[in-house]
Amino acid sequence: MSLKKEIPLLIIVSLPFIYLTYIWDNLPNKVPLHSNLKGEIDRYGDKTELLLIPILLPLLTYILFSIIPKIDPKEKIRNMGNKFTRIKTLLITFSSILAIFMIYTAKNPTDSNPNYITLFIGILYLIFGNYFKTIKPNYFIGIRTPWTLDSEIVWKETHQLAGKMWFIAGIIVTISSLLLDKQINFKIFIILTIIISVTPVLYSFLKYKQHKSIN
Repeated sequence: MSLKKEIPLLIIVSLPFIYLTYIWDNLPNKVPLHSNLKGEIDRYGDKTELLLIPILLPLLTYILFSIIPKIDPKEKIRNMGNKFTRIKTLLITFSSILAIFMIYTAKNPTDSNPNYITLFIGILYLIFGNYFKTIKPNYFIGIRTPWTLDSEIVWKETHQLAGKMWFIAGIIVTISSLLLDKQINFKIFIILTIIISVTPVLYSFLKYKQHKSIN
């Protein structure tokens, strides 16, 4: 692990902690911690609970992605080279932005809107849709089923399909988050998330069976 490459990531991880420190004295002892689909606050808690947000989002993401290459049994992650680094940077940056937004809405509850969260995730789906087709077989990132891990052909075909599905879902979720009512948008988000999660798994099974029958 190169310290020079890690410093920018550590700075990104630290941003939500810095922001929380900056606004700490202006926060009330009890802050809103959860809102329902209508954007109405339904749970308050001690402001110290806000510390969990940057810990469980950017910091945990950074730790996990730093450990993964070291515990990869066949070192396939290292063979991904810059692709793994780009995915790591992307997810840490996304987690950090999301953490800052969640802390901001705890301080400014009137600006809370569930559509903003789905908007973030929709953009993430879009970006990952572009990455899926370039991810090589590994045990940690991608559609990791017994069938994709057993066959490079099935892995490639599954990720080509998943990439298209995630990209299209990302476009729909992003537009829905910007234009539609909170409750309708959330239903669309949940339905699409289930579809893009389950379909590639089933597809990998069917493709595996197809290739086995041919061979």
